[in-house]
Amino acid sequence: MDRKQAFEGIKVADFSWAAVGPIVARELAEHGATVIHVESHRVPGLERLAGPFKGFKPGIDRGAFGMCYNTNKLGISLDLNKPKGQEVAKRLVKWADVMTDSMSPGTMAKWGLDYESARKIKPDIIYYSATLGGQYGPYAKFQGYGAQGAALAGMYSVTGWPDRSPAYIFGAYTDYIGPYFLVCALVAALDYRRRTGKGIYLDLSQWEAAINFLGPAILDYVVNGRIATRMGNRRPDAAPHSAYQCMGTDRWVAIAVHTDEEWKAFCKVIGEPEWTRDAKFATLLVRKRSEDELDKLVGEWTINHTPEEVMFQMQAAGVPAGVVQNCQDLFEDPQLKHRGHFQWLNHKVMGPVAHNAPAYQAFKTPCRLVKAGPCLGEDNRYVYKEILGYSDDDIADLLVEGVITTEADLPGLG
Repeated sequence: MDRKQAFEGIKVADFSWAAVGPIVARELAEHGATVIHVESHRVPGLERLAGPFKGFKPGIDRGAFGMCYNTNKLGISLDLNKPKGQEVAKRLVKWADVMTDSMSPGTMAKWGLDYESARKIKPDIIYYSATLGGQYGPYAKFQGYGAQGAALAGMYSVTGWPDRSPAYIFGAYTDYIGPYFLVCALVAALDYRRRTGKGIYLDLSQWEAAINFLGPAILDYVVNGRIATRMGNRRPDAAPHSAYQCMGTDRWVAIAVHTDEEWKAFCKVIGEPEWTRDAKFATLLVRKRSEDELDKLVGEWTINHTPEEVMFQMQAAGVPAGVVQNCQDLFEDPQLKHRGHFQWLNHKVMGPVAHNAPAYQAFKTPCRLVKAGPCLGEDNRYVYKEILGYSDDDIADLLVEGVITTEADLPGLG
């Protein structure tokens, strides 16, 4: 007998776009919720316009982000700028338990779909907003994505080399931090509604979520007035501590030695060459004073070994070390394979494509990946007729009036 999923029976009206909002709703969908993702051909979401694209050929249904952020969801097209589109959306709100929003503050209110409007339609609705800085405050309407969020949260000030400008963190970093704060809050909100029968509004700020990941640096400033700066791959309480080049093309391994015991074990792994007995490397304090030379010597050893050899030897001796993996390494990684992390789903346009499963496993209420993210409007007929109760004539009228958008509405095709 199949085990019940955590969000089975929960219905979600997903008006979110880009990354944070859709990722949260995806977590619900992958654990049993029925999620209807609302989009428009007239203003396609960023996740459909940004690469990578299948076969390097751009297309509204060929983008990996749109597919992977909407796993297990039903997808409909709807023009919310049309009054009848807003009527349809309100019928969807009445159906839902949870409603999502990741538009700039004020956008949903323009359509009569903000929380105060939604709760008049569905008093016990659980509504979440995911924006860069939250719904109120002097910078609330500052528009941006995870790249700007990471900058505002202080991430770039500590990322990079001390003699260079800040280094950009790959990807829209806060887009991948924010969702899991919100998922946890949603679990609490659903429990609150179960106990009280009341809905709730959740307001996520990507900016504030990301600041939690700089906790030690912020505490250091609060206590000591010290501003964290860029240190490259180093940190004040470890040496050696860096990524070291290994045998092969662009192959690297990260090694971190914090304690005297780890230093002794590290020296033993590399064969205890004469330089390891030099007094200037005897303690962490003196190693920090000679760190340039230390990194050079460590690199002269690692370059003669594969990163896997270094990782396994160091870990066996109790020294933290890890291969700096590229995408190919990830797909071939035996640990990820064992946990079934990459799962293949068949997309209607792109064919079989690998998807990331959640990084956690709930064994009593398992995740199930059953459907690739929908093409834009893929589930129109099913949702409009079977879920929202529109007749075939109603649907035809909505199509003729452009309320339900089609590929003919794509920019440049009209």
